[in-house]
Amino acid sequence: MIRYETRKDLMTGLAAQVMGELTAVLDQKPHATLAVPGGTTPGPFLQALSEAPLDWARIRVMLTDERFVPESSDRSNTRLLRKTLLVGRAAKATLVPFYKEADAPEDVLGALSEVITEALPLDVCVLGMGADMHTASIFPGADRLQDALAEDAPPLVPMRAPGAPEPRLTLTAPVLATARHLHILIQGDEKAEALDQARAAASPVEAPVRIALDAGARIHWAP
Repeated sequence: MIRYETRKDLMTGLAAQVMGELTAVLDQKPHATLAVPGGTTPGPFLQALSEAPLDWARIRVMLTDERFVPESSDRSNTRLLRKTLLVGRAAKATLVPFYKEADAPEDVLGALSEVITEALPLDVCVLGMGADMHTASIFPGADRLQDALAEDAPPLVPMRAPGAPEPRLTLTAPVLATARHLHILIQGDEKAEALDQARAAASPVEAPVRIALDAGARIHWAP
């Protein structure tokens, strides 16, 4: 675990590391794919990364998961991403969509999966983690947890979790675990304790973040 003295140090330090990794990838191939978490916690990291002097026109950006709501919704992570990362220099990046208008995510799963598959594998992936040890939208007790954890899982799975007000779409374990560079971003004592619990858990069924831990993810933490 990389421990930072302050949350600001965490955000700028992680942004610098991701910038270096993307630079190295672009030295080796025409395009790079970056996956980032939703929510408000990674906002300062995304804002710092948006200022990086990268060839953003060659970078494809996607979320690790998304609520199945239109961008007009305050709960849209895509909407948040456009305000934090896809600005300034990074406005030239290509956004890989996680939402198409439909009654249910299953109705557009094929179309979205096709676009996402074209952008894989992930070169850099940054994940968050909940106090319940979920990561992306792979939640303990979710309806398609086993589907998302399977070795032969498709890249994208719809997910409905207890207490979640809307269905979600999430990248699955094989996609996350095979990212070239994998990071977990967490803050506070509660998340540090949850991480210890995840390490002690029997399997990713109990603690889905084990997907990333077992794949050797680098953990970034600040109090």
